[in-house]
Amino acid sequence: MALRRGVGFVLGLLIFAVAVSAAGVVTLWVVVGREPSVSSNSTLVMRLNTDLREAAPDDVVRQVLSGAPPPTLRTVVDDLRKAKVDKRIGAVLIRPSQLSAPFWGKVQEVRDAILDYRRSGKPAIAFLDYADDRAYYLATACDRIFLMPTSQVDLNGLATYEVFVRGTLDKIGAYPDFLHVGQYKTAANQLTETGYTPAHREMSESLNRDMYDQLVRGVAEGRKKTEEDIRALIDNGPFLAADALKAGLVDELAYEDQIDDKMKLPGGKLRRLEQKDYSKISLTSLGLNRGPKIAVIQAVGAIVSGESGFDAINGAVLGSETLIRNIRDARADGSVKAIVLRVDSPGGSAIASDAIWRELALTRDENPKRPLVASMSDLAASGGYYIAMAAPYIVSQPGTLTGSIGVITGKIVTGGTWQKVGANIESVHNGKNAEINSPARPFNESERAKVQAGIDAFYDTFVEKAAQSRHMPPEKLNSLAQGRVWTGRQAKQVGLVDALGGLDAALAVAKQRAGIAPDASVEVVFYPPKRSVYEMIAQSFKSETSAALAIQSMLSPQERRAVSLITAPMRLFRPGEPLAILPWREIE
Repeated sequence: MALRRGVGFVLGLLIFAVAVSAAGVVTLWVVVGREPSVSSNSTLVMRLNTDLREAAPDDVVRQVLSGAPPPTLRTVVDDLRKAKVDKRIGAVLIRPSQLSAPFWGKVQEVRDAILDYRRSGKPAIAFLDYADDRAYYLATACDRIFLMPTSQVDLNGLATYEVFVRGTLDKIGAYPDFLHVGQYKTAANQLTETGYTPAHREMSESLNRDMYDQLVRGVAEGRKKTEEDIRALIDNGPFLAADALKAGLVDELAYEDQIDDKMKLPGGKLRRLEQKDYSKISLTSLGLNRGPKIAVIQAVGAIVSGESGFDAINGAVLGSETLIRNIRDARADGSVKAIVLRVDSPGGSAIASDAIWRELALTRDENPKRPLVASMSDLAASGGYYIAMAAPYIVSQPGTLTGSIGVITGKIVTGGTWQKVGANIESVHNGKNAEINSPARPFNESERAKVQAGIDAFYDTFVEKAAQSRHMPPEKLNSLAQGRVWTGRQAKQVGLVDALGGLDAALAVAKQRAGIAPDASVEVVFYPPKRSVYEMIAQSFKSETSAALAIQSMLSPQERRAVSLITAPMRLFRPGEPLAILPWREIE
């Protein structure tokens, strides 16, 4: 009896401690979430120490106890929208030096938002304590650029790196047995080849060249120079601070505390307002995000069957069942006047992509008066393009990676690896093709024919649906497909997308197609909605979340992407599943 009372007492203490901790977190959440006061003539300081994620992680413990998370892409854009109309904000100071965005689409979206803010007539100032190509590209959207006297501008061109691990697999006795449709469908090449194939190199050179041209054009426009001048300057980069000033790449050499001495600011001095505080100011308090409702359905991550989640290596995982629920919820809301599908995905499972496409097609056809528009972020390729093409109108950033209309499938045969460590795989089977997914040997002739027939059929379906969506003959679409990846700018030129711009451009199209006045404000509702504090607390105490974060913390973004290249086919997808997925690339 005494033992039972002791156990009950201990359990009671544990329950009480958990309840107190949860109450404390909720209290902190409420306190931290209060809107701050804003002084007149404030300068909004935006420290872009972020990879510009589409959405913040639903982890209340990290957000409250570990400090505010890095701002998301939408946080940055919305803060600039607020600053544009907020009379208390006199200027914006952009600090992009720790920007870690791996691609260019989201960077272009922030740059567009800075240019839109400047239409208010208020100054936008960039301060660089270090400037790589992305940070400098953003800074050129500002009125003036300040650079630390001891820093430099690393503007020296673009290089793309792709890791080929066939030699590594050979060393450990593993054999990548993959099939593909499309001469440019290179997602498996990094496993099956030791270097570029001619088609792979041609495509990579085209992508790198077009993105370089976009960088040159943006810098030339921002610094009021010719593109020829900028190309010549880039060939002489990187630049020490004094050389960057002499070349006209920056306006002043100064420390941050000297900015208000060197530039006439509203109120005569730098009244700092940090972005992490200004983000708590609601859009509605400034007259924004009101009016007719437009739903934005976020499709972020590698596409898999089942539920969405988080992968320690790949990050966000987009589950078909979760996204289909979100689509149905938005469709069921009679107050929604238009739907925008926001895609940031390299693709993934072909079957899951088709299931999502079907639900979007049903949504599109159910109510022709409620338009469906697709908005592409950094990535909307392969399966990401597949789901986007359900929309009659597609908006892409010039630097988005898209297209990749093709299919791969296969397996990594590990029988030789096991033999190297003294192990042996044996099996028994019934059925001619029962061992089609055998890890011990490659496909035989009969199995290979079956697998190839399966991905050929899906590729034909992909091309047919894309041709219908883009109003092209299948033969022409097929010539643009073949697994080829395009930048958004190239995709518009060949007819795979309709317009260039970010989410706000897609919302403008949705408004126009829904019969909403161009200058009318709208309420943007995101799907999935933010989870409740209770739901986030429950998720935060799950051990797998902590383990995933621990693994993430030990790897750099480049290392995570490299590990993902080898392990994603085995971890995220079912054996033998046809994949519509983008190859991994590192852009610098």
